[in-house]
Amino acid sequence: MSKPKHILVMRLSAMGDVAMTVPVLKAFSLQYPEVKITVASRPFFKPFFRDIQNLDFFPVDVNGRHKGLKGLYQLFLDTKALGITEVADLHNVLRAQVVRSFYKLFGYKVAATDKGRADKKELTKLAPKNIEPVKSMFQRHAETFAQLGYPLDLTHPVFATKAVLTDKALAIAGNKTQRWIGIAPFAQYQTKVYPQYLMQQVIDALAKAENKVFLFGGGAKEIAVLNDLKKDYENVVVLAGKLTLDEEMDVISNLDVMLSMDSGNAHIAALLGVRVVTLWGATHPFAGFLPFNQKLSDALVPDLKQYPLLPTSVYGNKIVPGYEKVMETILVADVVNKLME
Repeated sequence: MSKPKHILVMRLSAMGDVAMTVPVLKAFSLQYPEVKITVASRPFFKPFFRDIQNLDFFPVDVNGRHKGLKGLYQLFLDTKALGITEVADLHNVLRAQVVRSFYKLFGYKVAATDKGRADKKELTKLAPKNIEPVKSMFQRHAETFAQLGYPLDLTHPVFATKAVLTDKALAIAGNKTQRWIGIAPFAQYQTKVYPQYLMQQVIDALAKAENKVFLFGGGAKEIAVLNDLKKDYENVVVLAGKLTLDEEMDVISNLDVMLSMDSGNAHIAALLGVRVVTLWGATHPFAGFLPFNQKLSDALVPDLKQYPLLPTSVYGNKIVPGYEKVMETILVADVVNKLME
């Protein structure tokens, strides 16, 4: 009797990238219910995978047991002991490549996501250009599974029903009696962040139109900014630092719409089936990171006539002189109108 199929999926970081694997794995679980999946990632990200059948989560201890080359060999041994038969490396960085190599050495079938670096480099070259979309990361991950013999159809996604809030979350969020709008105003790099004074105008307009606005973030510095943005509005709630990731996801699943930068929160909302309006600065949705199942028309970008070199970066980590204020060309009225659609 042949061994039951059991795929190890590796994607260790970052938050948005881990969240982007979820719709692909959800599609896989529905289309191949007989195949077990174990996701190896950082413990914090476990809630992302809570709604996927036949999936186990393996917490990777990158600072302890699985640190360094010896630790990566231990990660290979720890996951191999689970009865793994194949490996899908959705990260394809050095750490994952080492673990993948151990599996390959022992005769396991492995596949890795091609990140399309050459296409992305062409898209972000510092020259005027006609920009064309590159393949999405969702499609690239689907191709990884196809290499293992599991072609995927991502065109008919199924999302979980809206979560029932815990008593703790309900005490903070309140009962839903009006339109709920989430706003995640931060990103890893400043080139992707809408200026605070403009975000304040967006929040003012939404609050005065009697929407309930939830502000997302994390860490003392971000919470201080969110408290400034809240002002004295009773219908603006700072969620940052008050709930677990699981509970925050429950609130997000009940939103009517999420406003996010090109950041992890956009992908979390999308994996929960929530409509997402995204704001882009140095980066661009054509680089393959438009949130899952979202409309391109809901991705607002700067004035490309005024800034013809855009996009200048895939991840937002490059600063181009003279391009520091590109996001100021995204009009507050356009953001508010899009959210109120």
